[in-house]
Amino acid sequence: MRAALAGLACLLLAAPAAAQVRPFNCIGAEQLEDDVIAVPFARNSSTLGPAGRSAVATAAALLREDPGRLICVLGHADRSVGAETSTQIAARRARAVSLALAELGVERDRVRAEARVGAFSGRVDEPGARAVTIVLLPTARAEP
Repeated sequence: MRAALAGLACLLLAAPAAAQVRPFNCIGAEQLEDDVIAVPFARNSSTLGPAGRSAVATAAALLREDPGRLICVLGHADRSVGAETSTQIAARRARAVSLALAELGVERDRVRAEARVGAFSGRVDEPGARAVTIVLLPTARAEP
């Protein structure tokens, strides 16, 4: 009993593992125009097809060339099935692309995946609503 309590105490007092998280966010990423790759999806689907896999492979190749670049994966869906369902589809699409990038060797801490649905924009048919947008962020410049 005493040994079990000692073991439990060690677990409780152990410091959490320090993850190597890269601090960045995707605010404003949709405004960038360079190094943006569209990944198409079929209507109401979150499964990557051949064209989508090709787009992801293109992004992964660019990322291997510059290992310091960070990536925003922005999932989109149209609002024809309602805001909540559209958000879920957009999130599943972003996750599918993120996992595909990881399978191609892109470190997961370089990727931020987010759902972007125009649920409150007043428009039902959003441009690019059946796609994921991969935005390769500009390489951070070292401070002098």
